Amino acid sequence: MSEINRTVALRWFEEVWNQRLEATIDELMAPHCVGHMEGIEINGPKEFKQVRLALITAFPDINLTVEGTVAEGDKVVVRWRATGSHRGEGFGLAATEAPVDFRGITWLLMAGGRIVEGWDAWNQGALVEQLRAVNDKRLRSA
Repeated sequence: MSEINRTVALRWFEEVWNQRLEATIDELMAPHCVGHMEGIEINGPKEFKQVRLALITAFPDINLTVEGTVAEGDKVVVRWRATGSHRGEGFGLAATEAPVDFRGITWLLMAGGRIVEGWDAWNQGALVEQLRAVNDKRLRSA
């Protein structure tokens, strides 16, 4: 079962994030799924799609690379790296065009080949501070 769940997790990162296949969200996320993300809790695919859209709007070229996984029974932990550029409004800032590079960990709980709960841990605060610094530097230069 662990390997099946690991495959689901890898599909999630590749198809949902890198290929932007929204249909995969409905396929792999259970309707009652709960997601614990940076400062917010989301319930179900509809709310997840809104959060995902905000990130893709802010970073339209975002790419997530899976750097490692651990799978045990109904749990999969994914260590990932995100790269891209801040080309859209997001995090309360106008686009800075700044490149971004950050890492995180996602812990997934699976049931019946679908994600039923997930926890994301990444330093969103540091990313926002990095983008603010770029924005402030541009304002001072103008």
